[in-house]
Amino acid sequence: MSLIRWIDERLPIFTFFNKELKEYPTPKNLNYLWNFGSLAGIILVIMILSGIFLAMHYVPHVSMAFDSVERIMRDVNGGWLIRYIHMNGASMFFIVVYIHIFRGLFYGSYKSPRELLWILGVVILLLMMATAFMGYVLPWGQMSFWGATVITNLFSAFPFGESIVHWLWGGFSVDNPTLNRFFVLHYLFPFLIVAVSGLHLVALHQFGSNNPLGIDRTKPTESIPFHPYYTIKDLFGLGVFLLIYCAFIFFAPNFFGEPDNYIPANPLVTPAHIVPEWYFLPFYAILRSIPDKLGGVLTMFGAVFVLAGVPWLDRNPIRSSRFRPIYKHLFWVLVLNCFVLGWIGAKPPEGMYLIIGRLATAYYFFHFLILLPLLGKYEPRPKLPLSFDDKAVKSL
Repeated sequence: MSLIRWIDERLPIFTFFNKELKEYPTPKNLNYLWNFGSLAGIILVIMILSGIFLAMHYVPHVSMAFDSVERIMRDVNGGWLIRYIHMNGASMFFIVVYIHIFRGLFYGSYKSPRELLWILGVVILLLMMATAFMGYVLPWGQMSFWGATVITNLFSAFPFGESIVHWLWGGFSVDNPTLNRFFVLHYLFPFLIVAVSGLHLVALHQFGSNNPLGIDRTKPTESIPFHPYYTIKDLFGLGVFLLIYCAFIFFAPNFFGEPDNYIPANPLVTPAHIVPEWYFLPFYAILRSIPDKLGGVLTMFGAVFVLAGVPWLDRNPIRSSRFRPIYKHLFWVLVLNCFVLGWIGAKPPEGMYLIIGRLATAYYFFHFLILLPLLGKYEPRPKLPLSFDDKAVKSL
C-alpha cells in the first residue's frame, strides 16, 4: 500500500517489524518449550489490559477497597470475569515464567554470549514479584493486610530498618497511605516490566535464540524465518494455554486463592496461618528456614540473586544438558527440591516441616554455589555435533 510505503520511508516501523518478527532467522529445531517466552508476553498484555479496566472501578481506600472489589464482582457488567482474568492471570504468568526459567537452566540459555539476556530475565522476575505482592494487598482482605504487615516488616532487619518500614507504610502501621502507594506502584510496575522485556528482546535478537542442542548454527539451512513457522507454533501453544487458563477462570476461579482473603481486613484478628500466594511459597520457606531474621531475609533475596550469577557459576562450555548427563540428573533434583520448598512454605514452621525446609534450602544453594562450579570443572565434555543434521544428533 502506498500509505504504508509513505509511513515507512519516514518512520521505518514496518521494515523493523518485517526484519525482527517475520524474517528473523530462528533455529529450525526449537521445541514447544520455546513457546513460553511469547506466552509470557501475551499474558503480560492481558494483565495490563484487565488491570486498567479494574482500576476504573477500584477505590484505594481502607474503608472502601474491599467493598469496591465486591462491587466489581457483583454490580459491574462483566466485572467478575475481568477480575478472575486478572487474578488467575497472575498465577498463569508465574507458571509460564517459571517454566521459561527452568527451560533456560536445562538448555544452558544463560551461557555466553547471552549472559545479559539472562540477567534481564532475572530483573523481570524481581519486578513481577514486587508487582504481584503489591497487587495481593489491594483487595484488602485478611490475608492481604497481614501479608503486607509481615513482608514489609522484614525490612526492619536491615540497618535503619524501622525508618525503611515506616517509609513503606507511609506512617506507623499498614494503613491508608500504604494501600494508596501500593496501588500506584502496582499500576506502574507492569509498564516497567514492558520496558525491561523490550531490552530482553533486543538482547535476544542480538545473538539469536539458543536451541535444544546448544550448538551454534553453521549453515544457512539450519535457520528458518520466524514467520510463518514459529508464529503458527506459538499460536497453537497459545490455544492450548488459553484452554487451561479459561478452565481455571470459569470452573475453578479461586483455586489459587486463599479463603481468608474474602474476609475484610481486621488489624485486631490475626489469621491462624499467614501464607503468601503459591508462587512465593519456595522463597517463603527459605525465609523461615533461617532462625535469624536478618539472615532469613538475606537468604530469601539471595535465592533470587543467585540466579543472576548462574552464567559465571557454571563454567562448562557445553550449553545443553542433552550432552551433560550428570547435570541433567541434578537439574531434575533441583526441580524436585523447588517443589518441596513450595510444599514446605504452605506448612507451619515446626517439627519435621522445619527440618525438611532447612535441608531443601541448603540443597538449593549447594546446587548453585557448589555443584555448578564443580560440574563446570570436572564433568566430562563429549564431542559436540557440528550441525543440527549431524548423525550423532539423529541418534539422540
